[in-house]
Amino acid sequence: MQTPSSPFHPPHRVVITGAGAITPLGHTPQDMARAIREGRSPFRHAPTLPGAACAPVPDFDAATATGRWRHRRYLSRGGQLALAAALTATRQAGYACDNDTGGIGGMGGAGDTGSATGDRGTPLLPRLPDDTALVAASGPNMDVGADFPAACAPRTGDYAALSGLEHPDLDALWMLRWLPNTAASAVAMRCGVRGEGLVLGTACAASLQAVGEAARRVRWGLAPAALAVGGDSRLSEGGLLGYARAGAIQRDLDPADADAPHRACRPFDAARRGFVPGEGGAAFMLEPLDTALARGAKPLAEVLGMGATLDGHALTAPEPDARRAEAAVRGALAEAGLAPGDVHWVAAHGTGTALNDAAEIRLLERLFADAGHAPAVTAVKSWTGHCASACGAVELAVLLVCAADGFLPPVRNLTTPESARLDIVRQPRPLPTSGKGSVGLLLNFGFGGQNAALVVRL
Repeated sequence: MQTPSSPFHPPHRVVITGAGAITPLGHTPQDMARAIREGRSPFRHAPTLPGAACAPVPDFDAATATGRWRHRRYLSRGGQLALAAALTATRQAGYACDNDTGGIGGMGGAGDTGSATGDRGTPLLPRLPDDTALVAASGPNMDVGADFPAACAPRTGDYAALSGLEHPDLDALWMLRWLPNTAASAVAMRCGVRGEGLVLGTACAASLQAVGEAARRVRWGLAPAALAVGGDSRLSEGGLLGYARAGAIQRDLDPADADAPHRACRPFDAARRGFVPGEGGAAFMLEPLDTALARGAKPLAEVLGMGATLDGHALTAPEPDARRAEAAVRGALAEAGLAPGDVHWVAAHGTGTALNDAAEIRLLERLFADAGHAPAVTAVKSWTGHCASACGAVELAVLLVCAADGFLPPVRNLTTPESARLDIVRQPRPLPTSGKGSVGLLLNFGFGGQNAALVVRL
């Protein structure tokens, strides 16, 4: 979809000035880049689902990552990951979070315009501008566990048991863990976001679409800055069971073979048999380029355009010929003022499932190969697993890290490519670029036929 001319403001160039990510590859840019450079897979045997692999975030302590906060108990695992990433992105961009005190001045390279001072005159980071927007991705909370009241009434008629009186240890507001906007509200409270709030539930397309929607609000002057956030985990028993019942994950791994999980997830390979469930969180601060430069912030990337469509085809299977996904890509390119031939690299959705990869191959061949163009194609899920609604944000964060280190990540476990017409990255490759930077296209597709495409310049 092309964005119409706006009556509000001439369009701004939109840049990312802060990024935070908590991923299976690590918590810091250095850890993530090193893991990929060294070819270290984070995949493990799923402890509650024999024959399957998973990609957990290592060594994540929510109390340490998010600081002391009495409402943290109302966040799901995905919400905790989202909040930790948002705090990092806000501070890296040079803004203070609501519980920050003296001694953190100068983070992110921002100037001190509008900053306060501490009791001893220590410069504090400035607060976010008034009317900063928040666009968050949200997926269903699958943390089904002991804290969920037993739904016994349909079996026994004991409706009194559902009142909570049978669960004296249950938090009074336990229901907040299951609401789609709880993580976004937590981010707003902790990061000081008080403008427009938008929560997207577009399945696995949600967090990539969140970045695009945040950029649009900044581009057209609807917000002075915007924070885009995604966090999700499907590694609970409920999450793994849901994927297993849907037939989306590989289930034939030998539990006695410690290396078997590392060979799982094979995007675009003829022997692919499903994805590896993962978890993670990522967040990005977006603002106008001129504002960022004026306050001394360093742009990490420029967001050029976004497109989103619906297949209207099926609840789980993608449209086989990917025509509506193609419309999303062409919409993103139109918003960016670019053509397919301007794209240097593609970060594919690349789940490693039979139907999704087949449709995506058709899409990429039609967009690029049929026109004689061959951008480099990578698939970050082969490194992080599938982070559900957070996958787009996590994959963008990983790509920013790799680009800063000068390379594109390869697609793991690719031995027999299904397409000979695509230039799929098989070893770490220098970041392709031209005189105007490196232009990348990111793709995510979700259950229900949700399609999102984002164009960035690194």
